[in-house]
Amino acid sequence: MALHPPPERIELIGNELALAWPDGREDFLPAPFLRSHSPSAESKGEPDLFGRISGGTAPRNLASVRINGFDYVGNYAARLVFSDGHDSGIFSWEYLREIADEFRKL
Repeated sequence: MALHPPPERIELIGNELALAWPDGREDFLPAPFLRSHSPSAESKGEPDLFGRISGGTAPRNLASVRINGFDYVGNYAARLVFSDGHDSGIFSWEYLREIADEFRKL
């Protein structure tokens, strides 16, 4: 599977992460949506050898969560820093496109 090209531009606009992709598409993803879709083991749990998930945090109200900032992780992802202290989710470009597609359907 080929890596998805990185966004040409990423900015925080209000409480949304704005992504401008090389194909001309633009996505605006709200902080609560991103926080609830964090791919971190802290949020989602981790599978054991048999595929059973253990750990992860219980769903909670994330409506007031904000994005405090982000860092690039190599050429393949961004690590988002949220106002609730969560900062361990690594959002690959592929994953951001995938959840942006999901957000567009809401």
